[in-house]
Amino acid sequence: MIEEKISMHDFVESFVKGLETRDVYTSGHSIRVAHLGCLIAEKLKLNKKIINNIHIAGHLHDIGKIGISDEVLNKKGKLTKQEYELLKSHSEKGYNIVKNIPQLEKISKIILYHHEWYNGNGYPDKISGADIPVESRIISVCDAFDAMTSDRSYRKALPLEIAMEELISGKGSQFDPLITEAFLEILRNEYKIVSEIMMGKDSVA
Repeated sequence: MIEEKISMHDFVESFVKGLETRDVYTSGHSIRVAHLGCLIAEKLKLNKKIINNIHIAGHLHDIGKIGISDEVLNKKGKLTKQEYELLKSHSEKGYNIVKNIPQLEKISKIILYHHEWYNGNGYPDKISGADIPVESRIISVCDAFDAMTSDRSYRKALPLEIAMEELISGKGSQFDPLITEAFLEILRNEYKIVSEIMMGKDSVA
C-alpha cells in the first residue's frame, strides 16, 4: 500500500512537470499549492484520506492547462473575453484528463471544482458552500495565495500583506470563511513554514 502511494505520488509529480515546463511563471506552483493545502487540512484536523487527496489534487489542479495554447497561458497583456473563457475551461479539461483513471476518480472532481466560489459565483457549475468539495475549497485559497505572491507574465508578485488583505476581502464570497481564517492564522503564526514552502523546500510530506 505504501509502495502504491509513493509510485502514484511520483507519477503525479512527473506528470505535472510536463505542464510547468511550458510556463516559467507557474513553475513550482502546483507543488506549493499541494503543500499549502496540506498545512490547512492539518490545521483543520481533517483525516489522512482528505489530506492525501488534497496533496494529489494540488499537484494536478492545473493539469487541464495542457489543453490551453501558449499564447493564452503566457500572454503579458489583458486577456480578451474569448481568451479568458478558454483559460477558464482548464478545470473541465483537467477533470476530463483525470476522471478515467480509477485511482483518481475522486481527485477529478476536486480538480473540476477548484475555481468554484463559496457564494456560487465561480465556475464551471456555479455551486456554492458545502456543495463544493472541501478539498476544492482548500485548493482555491492556496491557488489564489500562490498566484498573488508569485511573479506572473502580467505582473510582479504582491507583498504578503496585500495578499492577506485580498484573502480577507474574499472571505465568504470567493473563499470558505473557516478555511480562509485557518490559513490566515497559519500565515500570522507559522509563516516560517509557509516561507520554506514558497522557496521550494519540501517541508510538508
